[in-house]
Amino acid sequence: MVHVSRRKLLQLAAVAPSALPLAWTSVGSAATGKKTLTAVMQSDLRVTDPGFTTAIITRDHGYMVYDTLVGIDSSFKVRPQMADWTVSADKLTYIFTLRDGLKWHDGAPVTAEDCVASLKRWGSSLDGMARKLMDFTAAIEAADTRTIALKLKEPYGLVLETIAKPSAVVAFMMPKRLAETPVNKQIPEQIGSGPFKFVAAEFQPGVKVVYEKNTDYVPRKEPPEWTSGGKVAKVDRVEWITMPDAQTALNALQSGDVDFVETPPFDLLPMLESNPDINVSILNKFGFQSFGRMNFLHPPFDNVKIRRAAMLAINQKDVLDAQIGNPKYYKLCGAFFICDTPLGSDEGGETLIKGNNLAQAKKALAESGYDGTPVVILAPTDQILLKAQPVIVAQLLRDAGFKVDLQAMDWQTLVTRRANQKPPKEGGWSMFFTYQGAADSLDPLVNVPMGGKGTNGGWYGWSEDPKLEELRDAYARATAPEERRKIALEVQKEAYDQVIYVPLGQFQAPSAWRKSLTGVIDGPATPMFWNVDKNE
Repeated sequence: MVHVSRRKLLQLAAVAPSALPLAWTSVGSAATGKKTLTAVMQSDLRVTDPGFTTAIITRDHGYMVYDTLVGIDSSFKVRPQMADWTVSADKLTYIFTLRDGLKWHDGAPVTAEDCVASLKRWGSSLDGMARKLMDFTAAIEAADTRTIALKLKEPYGLVLETIAKPSAVVAFMMPKRLAETPVNKQIPEQIGSGPFKFVAAEFQPGVKVVYEKNTDYVPRKEPPEWTSGGKVAKVDRVEWITMPDAQTALNALQSGDVDFVETPPFDLLPMLESNPDINVSILNKFGFQSFGRMNFLHPPFDNVKIRRAAMLAINQKDVLDAQIGNPKYYKLCGAFFICDTPLGSDEGGETLIKGNNLAQAKKALAESGYDGTPVVILAPTDQILLKAQPVIVAQLLRDAGFKVDLQAMDWQTLVTRRANQKPPKEGGWSMFFTYQGAADSLDPLVNVPMGGKGTNGGWYGWSEDPKLEELRDAYARATAPEERRKIALEVQKEAYDQVIYVPLGQFQAPSAWRKSLTGVIDGPATPMFWNVDKNE
């Protein structure tokens, strides 16, 4: 097993500058005359189209700018947001009626035609659950300016849950002219109807993102809860400041130059917890699932035997010790659909949990036909929760006999590059690592990388597996809990057999903010900045 101290590993992995970007200066309320909340997020923002990628930072940007037809509360109950709904007696037609007062940020009224186009674009995105809903959908139409009719081919019990899903690709509404942009191209403007407006003139990728309060937004009357209820913007501006060096960000937090840090390093949490001016709390209580994804299109991982050998070389504890460090915040888990849940099972994941499989990995690799083709691993340098996995796994694969080319880059470059389907030597890749919310991993439909559509709408890595898609269809049609559990276990067996992805365990990630902030909301898609106030 590989033993590298987490602090040493992150020092080796970090190639980003340790100082603040020179273009950044602290802009507070006194200087602008506006109440400004300043946050350091888990990543820089470069991809701004929330339908184009599953990157969490882009989703977070989406929640600032856009709104949704429906949301979910802390009981996972679907609630009205932009619209109320009714369902026909035969369960084949869902009617959504837009509420009064909805305007786009450019002043135009929100119409049903806008929302129809938005739903269609979202339904063709990388989100497997959205695509599955479209498989059951006969038509989505605008009955009038405020009424959307979604008509099904057959009854499907997950319509509302799919449209309300909090991640990864959220059903954000946007003007028709933007929603008609092909889903494989980014929309040219950030015009939503949400509680904040994107300030394009102040957007500096790698430095700063600015949002201003949407004074025309009419929030719902209900109290805010997760993605539902009243989205009341209580500050005038929100600024996301890029600070690649974690220590610099924490110094800024403690001095009051920054109000919120999404992902402080785990080994520096005691310092923050001892500061009486700082709150440290886990906003996403469900946590996250970390995983590695291989590229099914090109050697060496187009060969399932080589994928299996690679998985044998990997163990969760080495990765989690380097990524998280403190066992208080992580859990070894072989379940694709999250441990300690109705569909959770470790079956098939025993080697990942127990480790010590180097001899098996070497034997499997020798028998696989591996010819020494380098494994190109993409390694982000500026994402605290993703620095460790590629470094540790690269060494584990080398120990098993693989040739590995570890390529360092910032996370937003990686997010763009992972969409490249060319061979590794032409700018493609062999493996990358990411994480998704545990709430986004709970079953075969909501779990985005759990698919087998290949290049026909499949997620990055493009696993093609007709059997897996048949099982997911069966799960979508199943209604009895026991039947769903049985099918989910079959999905897990197939996913491990074909190495659809490599689950690397579960973890929780605390955030930190100054106690001058109040109203910070928890939930499975945090952080959200509506309802947050700042006391001067």
